[in-house]
Amino acid sequence: MSLKKRLLGVAVLLCIAVSVIGIGFSGKTISKEKEDSIFSRKEDSIYFWYTDEALTDYLCSAAVAYNKEHDVRVIPVLTSGLEYLENINKESIQSENLPDLYIISNDSLEKAFLAGLAAPIDEAGWDVIKEGYPDAARLAVTYKGKVIGYPFYFETSGLLYNKTYLEDFARTQIEAEADAVQGEEAMAQIEGDMPDIGEEVSGEEAAADVVTQEEIDEKIKEILPATIDDILSFANEYDAPEQVEAVFKWDVTDIFYNYFFAGNYMIVGGESGDSTANMNIYNRDVIECLKVYQDLNQFFSIDTKEISYEDIINDFIAGKIVYTVATTDVVAKLEEAKENGDFAYDYSIAAVPDINENLLTRSLSVTNCVVVNGYSDKQKEAGDFAKFLTCEYTDTLYARTGKVASRYGVDYGNSNLQEFVNEYEISVPMPKMIETSNFWVELEIAFAQIWDGADVNDRLRELSEKIMTQITGEPYTETVIEEAEEKTEEVEYLDEEVLRQEAQKNGEGESTDSTVD
Repeated sequence: MSLKKRLLGVAVLLCIAVSVIGIGFSGKTISKEKEDSIFSRKEDSIYFWYTDEALTDYLCSAAVAYNKEHDVRVIPVLTSGLEYLENINKESIQSENLPDLYIISNDSLEKAFLAGLAAPIDEAGWDVIKEGYPDAARLAVTYKGKVIGYPFYFETSGLLYNKTYLEDFARTQIEAEADAVQGEEAMAQIEGDMPDIGEEVSGEEAAADVVTQEEIDEKIKEILPATIDDILSFANEYDAPEQVEAVFKWDVTDIFYNYFFAGNYMIVGGESGDSTANMNIYNRDVIECLKVYQDLNQFFSIDTKEISYEDIINDFIAGKIVYTVATTDVVAKLEEAKENGDFAYDYSIAAVPDINENLLTRSLSVTNCVVVNGYSDKQKEAGDFAKFLTCEYTDTLYARTGKVASRYGVDYGNSNLQEFVNEYEISVPMPKMIETSNFWVELEIAFAQIWDGADVNDRLRELSEKIMTQITGEPYTETVIEEAEEKTEEVEYLDEEVLRQEAQKNGEGESTDSTVD
């Protein structure tokens, strides 16, 4: 999923019309009597705006299901993602049929709240349901201590790998280890008193030489990279099949697939992403992380001018890549490719690796949430439906829309989607601050320049100064971080040792031991 495209919508369409012409939530024709009973009552109506056409059938079925138990008619309205919030504001002021609730990504919540378009959720009501969400979801919908949205579904990144390749490698490793053990035993027999070295292997011993799937699975757990260093080590010893073109390749042009390199140390608005007083873009840890990121270009040689996420996934399907960074949409793509016979391998998702033992990583996440319009005179009804949709009606969300629910407890029937949920738990929610709305474009540019060789320290400092100038409203200058400072101290220390040793050799010291402590 490209970060740039996450809010793109389509033309205005009333989802209710889909139901009226006979497409029900089960895909079967709805009878005229059913239409009359559901859609022709004189109940209160609430309007629900959204921008993603993939949600149409699902939201229609949710509206039907809700209407069966409540005297409220929910009318989903599919509208354009262009100037979406501006249009909600306009309709809220001018129209009688204003949107009573709507779906929006969490990074736009501050703008919605300050415009009066996001009503805070009742604290007591939130306390009842909040434990059903991971921290990332709760923080994503929190603004200045208030919860102003119901977490609905999310997007984040994970490590996608070719499981078939790793199984083959694991089998080879196990067999090599077994051969090594047999070789050691053979040498012990030759050098010692162990008899019958040429004795035929019994049936039980031969069976023991067969590598089991359980052994392979355990070995894969050892092989899976916990760090980028592990990937580099794997690449050095992996005897890749002929079709493999890259051990590790990802879309370095999109910040959504790159942010994990700096995500654990780059602070933009604090935990909830809503505080301009809590900013730390330029620091030593981020510099160290992005220096490693830059060095990877020398190892993997990914051309920013000839790369895209779509190309990466197509290459993965073709068996050309062992590891990559992907978003939740990849599961449906790979399953479809397997069904069509285009993908001849098994795959799995794992946690995004840390950089090394000292430098940790965190992925970026976007949470789409359901917000009750502060201008609505049906806020209670809208809130009840929002809670129903996001807490009770999530079992078929992925199957029907391809969206992964922000809420715990959904059985997807696919362990790989649970791995994305695990990554989401510890992810960094996109910040909400209006003052930093261009930060992601600027950061993406900085990452691209750093990848192509720009000085990491200088580029990060320039980025921080630009963003902080926007926030403070006046020119901002960062104190330069001197990377060579620690190395200089080490050199001075070694020089002192050399002088001491020379003095000892010349009889000026008490000891003649020239070993450096």
